Amino acid sequence: MANKKIALVTGGNKGIGFEIVRGLLQAGCRVYLGAREAAKGQQAAAELAAEGDVLFLEMDLADQVTLDAALAHLQREEGHLDILVNNAGINAAGDGSPSTAALRSVEQALHTNFLGTLAVTQTFLPLVKQAAAGRIVNVSSPLGSLTLSGQNDWGLLGYSASKAALNMLTRQLAYELRDTAIKVNSAAPGYTATDLNGFAGTDTPAQGAAEAIRLALLPADGPTGTTSSSAGPLPW
Repeated sequence: MANKKIALVTGGNKGIGFEIVRGLLQAGCRVYLGAREAAKGQQAAAELAAEGDVLFLEMDLADQVTLDAALAHLQREEGHLDILVNNAGINAAGDGSPSTAALRSVEQALHTNFLGTLAVTQTFLPLVKQAAAGRIVNVSSPLGSLTLSGQNDWGLLGYSASKAALNMLTRQLAYELRDTAIKVNSAAPGYTATDLNGFAGTDTPAQGAAEAIRLALLPADGPTGTTSSSAGPLPW
């Protein structure tokens, strides 16, 4: 038990997050499954109990009180955090092309996907620094690529901008931590069938989770400050 890596996955109760939790459990980690709604988080943890050492933590990216309480729990129970996977995110109704996107929807996407993830990262970074070689994975999207956005009519300005900002967080935090053993990377799941897209995606949640799991378990010679999918690096 003492040799297990300790992981925290936000939005771990469904979709890609659920499969990231499963993959880290199968890799032998003790995983804290973070979720905003206690009933759904507890149910997800119960479903995964047979896979390994999983525990539920109530966390709302928009509520610093819940983040501080989760931090206090991990400080008390573990004393460090080997892996932080920032998976939780939304696709706000009313988002759309630059000419039609509702300002409120763009604000909601940025507030949750970027500012919420930044809040989680700042809250738990001291615990990651207590690990021998911490790993931070931000679940991004190809829609966050400025290069690819200039070649596709995706029509989701708020979501795309929030993921581009998330990639900037990855780059800047990786540079800030360049003299440590911590690695910070963005994982792009691809077009995965989840409730964010009405389950229209072509990949399964397990396929979508694969790159985040790989980055969470990077060896000492692995990269930092990158954005990649299971097919390889993505352009900025």
